[in-house]
Amino acid sequence: MKTICLYFEIHQIIHLKRYRFFDIGTDHYYYDDYENERSISDIAERSYMPALNTFQQMIAENGKKFKLAFSLSGVGIEQLEMHAPQVLAKLQELNETGCVEFLAEPFSHGLSALANEECFADDVRKQMVKIKEYFGKEPTILRNSSLIYSDDIGHQAAKLGFKGMLTEGAKHVLGWKSPHYVYNCALAPNLKLLLRDVELSDDISLRFNDSEWDGYPLFADTYMNHIANFPDEEQVINIFMELSALGVAQPLSSNILEFIKALPACAEKLGITFSTPSEICGKMKSVGNLDVPDTLSWVDEERDVSCWLGNPMQREAFNKLYSIADRVRIANDPHINQDWDYLQASNNFRFMTTKPSNVGLDRGIYASPFDAFTNYMNILGDFMSRVNSLYPDEIDNEELNALLTTIKNQGDEISMKDKEITRLQAKVAKMQAEEDKLKAKIDKAKESQKKSAKASEPKKASSEPKKAAPEKKKETAEKKAPAKKTTAKK
Repeated sequence: MKTICLYFEIHQIIHLKRYRFFDIGTDHYYYDDYENERSISDIAERSYMPALNTFQQMIAENGKKFKLAFSLSGVGIEQLEMHAPQVLAKLQELNETGCVEFLAEPFSHGLSALANEECFADDVRKQMVKIKEYFGKEPTILRNSSLIYSDDIGHQAAKLGFKGMLTEGAKHVLGWKSPHYVYNCALAPNLKLLLRDVELSDDISLRFNDSEWDGYPLFADTYMNHIANFPDEEQVINIFMELSALGVAQPLSSNILEFIKALPACAEKLGITFSTPSEICGKMKSVGNLDVPDTLSWVDEERDVSCWLGNPMQREAFNKLYSIADRVRIANDPHINQDWDYLQASNNFRFMTTKPSNVGLDRGIYASPFDAFTNYMNILGDFMSRVNSLYPDEIDNEELNALLTTIKNQGDEISMKDKEITRLQAKVAKMQAEEDKLKAKIDKAKESQKKSAKASEPKKASSEPKKAAPEKKKETAEKKAPAKKTTAKK
């Protein structure tokens, strides 16, 4: 039985402001807040909310028969938190249905997997913490930025504990093979790979509203019939795209959401189901290794990383940025870490590309690739000065790491001693309480004895007057006796 894995990316770029050479050292804020708020609010209104509401309705109508997956970059989540929290609230509602899976990806939506293994691991773990915070589950499937993948990256993913990874079904990698099977990483056989069907995905995300396209207009039943006609043994159909394709790349006026909404009913008629990535990785076996010695992605015709690292300017900026990766990670300063996340974002390097593309590239404030490079390098120069100012420049990374490790160990030791002090203080307090309790018990016993003694005193006092009575009579008699003698003398 054929199953469709429907996945959407949610990411929002951080727009940098115009930053001059003379700003270096005086201005440490690099972002265009107005443009960031405007762009995320616009996308949320035109795409995210209408699409998510449609998915919610589809789940309500089809129940567990319709499933899909999302991945959100950490910087995208931060932009949604500030400017479009309703999107996160809607995603949480979808999560409660049990029909949605959330995947892991680098927090920065950057290229750390190509530069620094430890940086990449930290980037992914940071995003996973954010996903668990919002949706209560830790992702088990990884989706790297722009589906960037190679054998080495797959090996890194396997070491991080992921059981599956999404990537591109590029022709130069597959050759005669079909993307409609589950494969595994050549260097880590336990890591399963789900390959994007380029044609079916781009039919929706790129060509749906193109009146000059041979397949225009595209209807849901036609689309599903095409899938049903694949050979019986080709059972996994992976349709991956950005969520902004629904409403921005393909405007709502094109009836793109009506097309999406009709897919489950058409699929059910043909015996086609919907599954999440983890369900497919859990149920289906790999048919063999997929050898990917060179890095691939889902961008441009080449399906490689040339759109980010294809010219000397891009490579200079990339190498300069990641030359301080270890120092940033070791220093672990909150303000530095946030800027590090935003400066890693892949779009910063994409704006510098000089290669032609069949997908329009909006460079924003930049007039040219060189303009984008100059502005970024000015910001990077200030950022690197801030990183190096945290500790003396003469301290190299190894010495700094050893120093901070010593400081950390001392901090751990102090923490352990604080815990021991707290434990002993609690023990002393407990002993004091027991002592006070015993003292109160003794005082109570003494008080009881005193009361008993007082209770017996009145009985002794009542017998004394009887003994005193004869003495009183004797005293009275002695007083009367002298008076009689005086009378006799006279």
